[in-house]
Amino acid sequence: MVDHVRDLASVRDATERLLTAVGELDDVSVTEPSRLPGWTRGHVLAHLSRNADALVNVLRGRPMYASEAAREADIERDAPRPLRVHLADLRESADRFQAAGAAPADWSRTVRLRNGVTDAASRVPFRRWVEVELHHVDLGLGYELEDLPEEFTEREIGFLAERFTGHPDVPPVRLTDGTRAWSTGREGNGPRVTVTGSPAGLLGWLAGRRDGSGLTATGGPLPGLPPL
Repeated sequence: MVDHVRDLASVRDATERLLTAVGELDDVSVTEPSRLPGWTRGHVLAHLSRNADALVNVLRGRPMYASEAAREADIERDAPRPLRVHLADLRESADRFQAAGAAPADWSRTVRLRNGVTDAASRVPFRRWVEVELHHVDLGLGYELEDLPEEFTEREIGFLAERFTGHPDVPPVRLTDGTRAWSTGREGNGPRVTVTGSPAGLLGWLAGRRDGSGLTATGGPLPGLPPL
């Protein structure tokens, strides 16, 4: 069962780790490329701040973003800002998200995200945790997938495996780190590919952060995954 209160605390802890790391940067390093194609570190930081506000909108029953064009324009607008402005925005938007999460609410209700996606309100804090952790890695500051909390990695593998379950472009796949196992891909009685690797390796592949070269596929080649 999802514990949104515990997840909000995890978001707070992850945000503090992020703020500490980003606080070691300077205005020049904010403009340098991140690990995400076409985005500087400033783009990643701007996205994180605007995502916090977007998830506040979700929790309050408003559209997540005014439009996709507005979302992209906000990121482009905010990306070149000085480090001090990014840090203030990150902290203030994170505080707004925590305040929205602390407000009395029906956490069993269904909320609407981007692109027509719906989910239980109780999973919104975990979705924010995903944003903070993975984009911290994307900044290229020495925080790697191997450094992510074990609980987070296991849950995010399960979350992404669920996301690809039933996808017509993904063959039936069994994922395992040697101890735990997950299933994903389209349903059917055909051959199943087993993909084995470390938790960080599996997460990196599923999340589009690694090419899967550290994984072992048996029963067929390593499948290609569609964009998230």
